[in-house]
Amino acid sequence: MEFLEVIRRRRTTNGHFLPDPVSMEHQHLLVEAASRAPSHFNSQPWRFLLIDDPEIRQNVAEIGGRTMRELMEGGRFFQRYRKYFRFSQAEMDEKRDGIFIDQMPKIIRPFISKVFTDTGLSLMNKLGIPKLLGNDNRKLISGSPLLLAVMLDKEEYIPEDLSGFYCVLSMGMAIEHIWLTCAELGMGIQFVSTPMEIPGAWDELTKLFKVPDHLELMAIYRLGYVPEKQQRPKIDWSSRHRKRFSQFVFRNNCETPEPEPDKRQLD
Repeated sequence: MEFLEVIRRRRTTNGHFLPDPVSMEHQHLLVEAASRAPSHFNSQPWRFLLIDDPEIRQNVAEIGGRTMRELMEGGRFFQRYRKYFRFSQAEMDEKRDGIFIDQMPKIIRPFISKVFTDTGLSLMNKLGIPKLLGNDNRKLISGSPLLLAVMLDKEEYIPEDLSGFYCVLSMGMAIEHIWLTCAELGMGIQFVSTPMEIPGAWDELTKLFKVPDHLELMAIYRLGYVPEKQQRPKIDWSSRHRKRFSQFVFRNNCETPEPEPDKRQLD
């Protein structure tokens, strides 16, 4: 695949993966790609944990499902991320960022946009939407043949020091290498973020993975091969829009937006 095509095909996979195990060759290609990322003084502060043990994956799935339900029930998720929710194609076309909620059960469509109100949240809880989302999240994680935990070496990762910024920057580039390699290999990847949102859940995962004191658990991803015809979750969204150049690029100073390029230049 051409490199630019890989970049354009990079996606977050919201749905299920094939049950097939990720081959050892592909697992090693993923971490090799990560190792090629730049880092400050070539410090390579990242550490990776490949998880294919079914019992451990199931434990992570239970934590992921529970934390998703708790986030939805309490309303914190909607309050914190409400600025990114889009409820119409027109709104998505205008903003060109965030997520467009375009897949949901018919019963909740009439009032999905009211979820940010106390009344709407109460109704969502009565309808069992948090439980539905929690179960979906649990199944997505447990059905993923490979999980990837990303850690940083605390000798380099010192949050209050500039080295902490350098470490997070290099970790992000290493993860992006993995993400792009997934696109090349016909694989999908998704961030397992909900345990980070609930106090105590991240500590559970740190203990589950037996992370030593000199490492800091930073992120968890689920990976697998993507089926040709992917079934979408009951509640799902689209996030393929990208901002226009004039919305995020400037020329020479921040008062001069970059004009839109000729489409032919991007092909």
